[in-house]
This record gives sequence, structure tokens and C-alpha cells, in this order.
Amino acid sequence: MLKEKGEYMQWYSDELLQMAKQLGYKLLPAFNTTSGLPYPRINLKFGIRKPEARTGTETDTCTACAGTLILEFAALSRFTGATIFEEYARKALDFLWEKRQRSSNLVGVTINIHTGDWVRKDSGVGAGIDSYYEYLLKAYVLLGDDSFLERFNTHYNAIMRYISQPPLLLDVHIHKPMLNARTWMDALLAFFPGLQVLKGDIRPAIETHEMLYQVIKKHNFLPEAFTTDFRVHWAQHPLRPEFAESTYFLYKATGDPYYLEVGKTLIENLNKYARVPCGFAAMKDVRTGSHEDRMDSFFLAEMFKYLYLLFADKEDIIFDIEDYIFTTEAHLLPLWLSTTNQSISKKNTTSEYTELDDSNFDWTCPNTQILFPHDPLYAQRIREPLKNVVDKSCPRGIVRVREESFRSGAKPPLRARDFMATNPEHLEILKKMGVSLIHLKDGRVQLVQHAIQAASSIDAEDGLRFMQEMIELSSQQQKEQQLPPRAVQIVSHPFFGRVVLTAGPAQFGLDLSKHKETRGFVASSKPYNGCSELTNPEAVMGKIALIQRGQCMFAEKARNIQNAGAIGGIVIDDNEGSSSDTAPLFQMAGDGKDTDDIKIPMLFLFSKEGSIILDAIREYEEVEVLLSDKAKDRAAILKGKMIPSYIINSNPEMENEEQPSSENDSQNQSAEQQVVSISQTVDLVDQESPDESSLNSSPESSSPADSEDASNISPSEQTSSPTANHETPSLDGECTDLDNQIQEQSETEEDSNPNVSWGKKVQPIDSILADWNEDIEAFEMMEKDEL
Repeated sequence: MLKEKGEYMQWYSDELLQMAKQLGYKLLPAFNTTSGLPYPRINLKFGIRKPEARTGTETDTCTACAGTLILEFAALSRFTGATIFEEYARKALDFLWEKRQRSSNLVGVTINIHTGDWVRKDSGVGAGIDSYYEYLLKAYVLLGDDSFLERFNTHYNAIMRYISQPPLLLDVHIHKPMLNARTWMDALLAFFPGLQVLKGDIRPAIETHEMLYQVIKKHNFLPEAFTTDFRVHWAQHPLRPEFAESTYFLYKATGDPYYLEVGKTLIENLNKYARVPCGFAAMKDVRTGSHEDRMDSFFLAEMFKYLYLLFADKEDIIFDIEDYIFTTEAHLLPLWLSTTNQSISKKNTTSEYTELDDSNFDWTCPNTQILFPHDPLYAQRIREPLKNVVDKSCPRGIVRVREESFRSGAKPPLRARDFMATNPEHLEILKKMGVSLIHLKDGRVQLVQHAIQAASSIDAEDGLRFMQEMIELSSQQQKEQQLPPRAVQIVSHPFFGRVVLTAGPAQFGLDLSKHKETRGFVASSKPYNGCSELTNPEAVMGKIALIQRGQCMFAEKARNIQNAGAIGGIVIDDNEGSSSDTAPLFQMAGDGKDTDDIKIPMLFLFSKEGSIILDAIREYEEVEVLLSDKAKDRAAILKGKMIPSYIINSNPEMENEEQPSSENDSQNQSAEQQVVSISQTVDLVDQESPDESSLNSSPESSSPADSEDASNISPSEQTSSPTANHETPSLDGECTDLDNQIQEQSETEEDSNPNVSWGKKVQPIDSILADWNEDIEAFEMMEKDEL
């Protein structure tokens, strides 16, 4: 471009392009893997395989490492006409897309380059993934390939649903995206507001950027990692440019001079705290101001470039920057490459894209005009509630600050610990603070805060503090009230303990971990919701009552079936399709009153697990279950007390005799490991206790103990706490001898009773076990993820 203008570099004859081509060929051996994903590093002299290379032994690479090649490699192909570079980069990008987690549409942090298995299965927009998303959108802008835009939109929808909790961006598990993978954020996510500007989604970009700016004003620089209450997690700061990048793009989008002030603050902090005689030194600790003896190349390539462009007038730049797109390292590539040397097929026939309903997806290219010419205060109104989201003094938490303001005479807003989802006044206060309740498809309820929807900036600030209190409260109560899962084991014919259902515990009633298990036949209560005096007490007397979730508090249900003479209760979720393999562990909370009067055990089953019991009742009429803290040894069920009298005909009295519970401890362990799924969730609508609250919850009951950092502050996303996974789901390999015993007994009974038709009853069991075996494979994958 400079040469064509006739003013500069008339001597230039593509020397740099030829060097770039030679370098490209030296990099290509890194792609020699079965997946097409490149090795993370290559020796430019010896390649990959030679012993002198001292590389080629790696098995893993990060998603960004393999997915941030398409712009440079496509540009090299378009400049030189050698298509191989773009082909290799596209193949790697295609492979990552195919390996996304299909239910959440998220990708993990690291992946095995040979097998394609995810190694780290947490997902976010920061380190390890960041530029993968960036390059999907920018590849569409530069190359004009619609498939890249479709992929980006699919991922972006998942990010905004699960990861974005404005103003926070928190990592989640790709298999359980409602569960937070960590309670801190890394500095690399500061690029994301700039990417949202490129997409055209301005409001969350402004919110996240403002939150980051408040962190910078508190610590002078953005710490390498910081917690959800904005304290330092990792204190280093290697002079990263991502925040300056987002500042530049937000100024371009809004024309708001506020972002010039932000840039001025960055420059002043660099000169005041990072400048040294030979340049600018990385910060070793932002709290102490100590330095490292280093200055990374990205500081010159990106930081100074974005700051220069932020303040530059149009006449200061000798070319039209709108004709170019920035790579992730802030190098400029010309947009005319989209029409040059197009030898690569643009049609991706291997992938199907989800149809997404999002009007923002129409905004796909950089908007060079001011987006809000008739409302210059738009960005300011979004920023204003976030001005004080980060406390100015480090050690003081938000709760303490608020308490001090209470003592000074200010009227306290709604506190997280006092919140009751069934209280209309509380819901009205939340609405005033810009906090709303969203009912999710799985039946749970999510708290979402939009500062711009608050009645005033003060109310918006109260809303943010309320959400932050909820994070701290959930985290604290998670440690105090964590209850393990329980087991519902079907012990009657023809199951004999082979089917073990993961059940959620109750925070009231008989504690199965301290008392003997409860065994009995099951019976449905009438009314089925158990919210009033039972009309069929004779049916549930001495049995375990089945009741449906909904309409009233769990404790009320427990009292009604206890008064009818039930020896236990199983609450079945009324949300059709819910399952313990996709939803976190559910704990039933009390009603905020004294529940010492409830003496029977109460367990909770999701819809899928509850359907197994209901189907068994329809098939076999009488179904006997065992409620316990862990699954019991099936051999003991067959040999001892737990065998029904109609199986052991030789000694009917044996049914009432005490028998050893297990032959050895290892069998107990084996049985315990059959509890199939453990995760966590919380519930709001049944929550009346002031000590029980959560952000991501089910609409009926609440147990903040289930949710660590269960904050949900996003537009349409969902979050839950990290999961304490203790399950080792295994049925295969443990049932062989038991199945043989059952088969032998079945044949004996069939011979003795020719009127019994076993063939009609075996098929549903096989179907049930096949269904569980499919779940077990998924659980095993998730267990590796949790470990």
C-alpha cells in the first residue's frame, strides 16, 4: 500500500512475504496429527520427529492455540496463492467445532491433539479459549464465509446463556454449564467487550468493561486474576493490552469521551508505576508495585497501538483503518483478501447449525458510525450503576460496606439472607433494583440483574450488592450445610437391588446417615401433591409415600404423609424430563419453622428417576424400595434379611431375622459406588427460611448449601455451584453373578408356578437397564471431568 502511493519503500519487492512463506512451510509439520490439530510447538530447524527437535511428545494443546490460526494462515495463502496454509488452519478449526459439547455448545480449555478428547472441560472466554471465539467472527469478516459466522453465533448464544453474568464472566463446566468451574476471572477476558462491539452487542460490553475499569482503579492495573468480589487472586500484571483494546473499540462504537478518560488513566498508570529506564516493566505484584525484569512484545504491538489509535485524529493515520481488521496480536490484515485467491470451498457440509433467535446476530460487521447519535447518554446510563461495584479499599467486602452505611442512617435494602421468593414485597423490591426472576426450562428459577432496568442508579447499586451478597451467602452456606446424596434402591422382584436411583436429601426429617435405612413398599398419596390431609391414609399406612413436587412446602408434604402413617416419603419432580444426570443435586429445605416434628425420612427424585419407580408400579403393582445413605450390597439383599419372603420359600421367618448387612467392606464400597449422579442445585419458591437463598434455583425449595458462588447476574444464563462429585457410576461388571442368581431363582419359580409368565416382565427391566447403561457412560465422562 505504501509503495503504491509512490512515497515510501519503492525498493520493496515482497522480501517479507517470501520470508513469511518460508516460515509457514516450516510450521506445517506441526499439523501432522490424526486430528489435524497442530502440536503446540515445533522446532524450526529440526521439525517435530527428530530427536534433536526436543518436541513432538506433547499430547495436549489449548483451544485458542489450535483455533487462532485462520486469519494469518488464510492471509498467507491469499497473498502467496499457496492454499495449503488456509486448508490446514480450516481443518483444525473444523475439528474444534465438531468436538464442541453438543448440549451446551461450549468448548473446553485443552484438547488431546491425537484423540480429540477434552482434557480440561471447563469453559470461559479467558485464557486458553479467548481468541478461538475472536477468530470465528473475524474469519467471517475477513473471508466472508458464512459458516464461521454461524459457528460464532452458536457459541455466542451459549456464552451469553451460561458464562455471561453481567458484569461478570465466569467459567463453567461444558457438560454441566449451570455449574461454575471457578470463582475468579482472569485478565485475558478483558478482550471480550471489544469482541462484543464487533458483534454489535453493546450493552453487556459496556457493563463488563466498566467493571474491569473499576478493578483497575482499585489496583492501578488489572490483576492477572481476581475474584468475584474483586480481590486479587493472582497479583501479576504483564502489561496486558486487552483492556486497552476494548476501550478503543467502545470509543469507536459510542463516541463517548468517557473512554478517552479511561485511556488517559491507563497511560498515567503506565508512566507512574511501570516505566523504568529501559522501557516498561511488567508488574510482579499490583499490590506492592514490584516489577519483573521483562517487557513482552505484545506490549509494543498492541498496547501502544490501541492507545495511539484511541487518541489519534483521522488525519493522523495515513490510511483508512476501516479497510483492515485486527488480528489477535493487533496486526492489520486488509479486507480485500476476501476476494483474492478464493480456492477454498466456503460451504461446510459436515456441520448442522442450531437456528438461533437473536436479533443481535444481524449486526455482524464493525459499525464505524456512532450507534447512539440521538442518545449520547446511553453508555453513561449503563455505566452509572457500576461506578461503585468495586469497593475502593481492598480488604472490605461489600456486605461490610453496606452494614456501615446502615449504621450511618441509610435505610437498608433487601438483604440476601432475608430474601423469600414467595414474598411479593421482596419481589417488588428486586424489580425496583433491576433484579428479575427467570423460569428456566428445567423448572428452576434464575435471578438476573440488569442495572439499566433499575428505578434509579442507587437502586441499581443496591441490586448489584444484593447479587454479590447472594454469592457470599451461598459460598458460606455451601461449606456449612453440604449434605451428601442419598439412594433409593428398588429391592423387590425382579430388580433385587440392581436399580439404584440418586436421590436428593432433605434438611429435615430422619437423617439416613445416622439411622438405619428405611425399607417399605411404595404407594401414591392422594392428593398426589401431598399439600392437604391425605384422603387415602389406609393406602400409605406403613408404606413409603410418593408425592409430587409443587403447590406447597416440602415440610408440609412431609407432615401430611407422616400424619397418614407413612414411614417415609419420596418427592418426585413435577418438571417432566428433569434428571440427575443433567441437573445439580437437589436438597429439600425446610419452611423456615421448626421441623423437629418430622420424624420420617424424605428424599427427592428428579422426573426421570421417579418415572422408573412409577413404571415399575404399573408393571408389577407392588414395588419395594430401600431408602438409605448409600446403596446396599445386592448380594446381601438376596442372601439376607432383604430378600422378600415370596423368594425364600424354605424359611418364611427368615424375612424377619437380622442378617449381616454385607460380607465385607469392599462390597459395601462397591455398592456405594452405584449411586449414579451427584451434583448440586438450590431452590427458591419453597424457601421461606431467611437462612436459605440462592441465585440459580428451582422454583419450589431452597438450599443455599447446594450452591457455592451460585450467583446468576446474566441476561439469560444460568449458573450453579461447583459440584462435589463422589459418584463412581458402575453397573456393568458388577451384575454378572447376581444376574445368574436371579435367573436361577426365576427358573425355579417358573417351574414351581406354571401360571407365572416371566417373559412379559423381563423386557421392561432390560429396557430400564439399557437406559441406565447409556447414562452410566455419560456419568463416567462427567466424573473424569470433575476429577
